[in-house]
Amino acid sequence: QVQLRESGGGLVQAGGSLRLSCAASGRTFRNYAMGWFRQAPGKEREFAAAVNWSGSLTSYADSVKGRFTISKDNAKNTLYLQMFKLQPEDTAVYYCAIASLGGAPKTGYNDYTYWGQGTQVTVSS
Repeated sequence: QVQLRESGGGLVQAGGSLRLSCAASGRTFRNYAMGWFRQAPGKEREFAAAVNWSGSLTSYADSVKGRFTISKDNAKNTLYLQMFKLQPEDTAVYYCAIASLGGAPKTGYNDYTYWGQGTQVTVSS
């Protein structure tokens, strides 16, 4: 059974940084694209960042481009999201996910099969 466990969320002041981690178990995710989505209160879950199977290609939502960096360590079965210059509008529950295929980074919700439970990120002004 595939399990994804996010960690690293918390409360940070505007302008601060956080690094989220997502540990996968139950299978190797070496051959699959992975991504981070986020959901703010009262809003739909939205794409934030994605990476291809090898970690060599990435894709970002315009709202986080230049501030967030996604990476994956296939040896550790772990996905990361480094977040800089956080703003109050980044406040959300952040979810990691494994895509159903490898190949290029996936930006669509329906491209993903397995999801974690989420970790809360709160940015105060």
